[in-house]
Amino acid sequence: MSKVYVIHENPEWLPPFAAAFDALGLDWEEWLLDEGALDLDAAPPEGVFYSRMSASSHTREHPHAKDYTRSVLSWLEAHGRMVVNGRRVVELEMSKVDQHAALRAAGFDVPRTVAVIGRARLLEEARRLPLPFITKHNQGGRGLGVQKFEDFGAFEAYVTGPDFEEPADGITLLQEYVRPADGTITRVELVGGEFLYALRADTSQGFTLCPADNCEIETLADGTIQVIPPSEEDADSLFHWRDGFDGHPIIERYLDFCARWDIGIAGIEFIESADGRLVTYDINTNTNYNPVVEAEAGRSGPEAVARYLASLIPAPALAGTAGD
Repeated sequence: MSKVYVIHENPEWLPPFAAAFDALGLDWEEWLLDEGALDLDAAPPEGVFYSRMSASSHTREHPHAKDYTRSVLSWLEAHGRMVVNGRRVVELEMSKVDQHAALRAAGFDVPRTVAVIGRARLLEEARRLPLPFITKHNQGGRGLGVQKFEDFGAFEAYVTGPDFEEPADGITLLQEYVRPADGTITRVELVGGEFLYALRADTSQGFTLCPADNCEIETLADGTIQVIPPSEEDADSLFHWRDGFDGHPIIERYLDFCARWDIGIAGIEFIESADGRLVTYDINTNTNYNPVVEAEAGRSGPEAVARYLASLIPAPALAGTAGD
């Protein structure tokens, strides 16, 4: 009998999905990949494998979870198992360079970006960009390394000073600042080849925009990254459903992109700029869902994910169905 296996490293994100799986009667099991062992001579169990590995896993003291996941997904796919957001997709999750290249190749307008390894050439390369510009980590998530700089002096002080945030993979992105026309970004949620809903996020308070909990990042003096949850009021005020978006032409382009890359579940973010561009800048294949947005939209991400995964396994694997 097949079941769903959920691959992840962060138990804090699992409860909404667990509740949705249980409500549907889904036969499922979690595979927590913060550590473990992989018997390469053994065959994996039958089932559907859903990868929720996050690029920010190193902020939770799981620096090798992504590499373990790469190995597990390669093993699963070598045995012909069905994997949602599999080995190819995890590379997009772990690298904004990969995302940028894939989006540009597909014809999307993307922000001008320079990837710099180490610190030595950051100042030189930054001067090739117009002011203001932003920085971010190539292996990102949770707004890691995202800052806006209005002048080169402030950037030089940051790069040469003690507050510089070292990226997990050593790659800092320098990126043009795309000014939103209305101070918001839009995130389009896609599940199983279908549009779920779109949300707006207010950028006026910064760029650390994690829809699940608006995670705030702080780098401590010893270099440790600490995640600080905001108050419920702050989190609720930033994210709202974007009503009337269902017919927007960008949706079909995103669905086609996901089909081409075999992305089963994703949240894709774009900015409608003050000068009339629609700029796509982020693909999150470990998407989380905001309860305020879902209440406004009347649609549930975890429920949609549960139904999608259920559609991929044989009906007898569902508990409580007719004939069980």
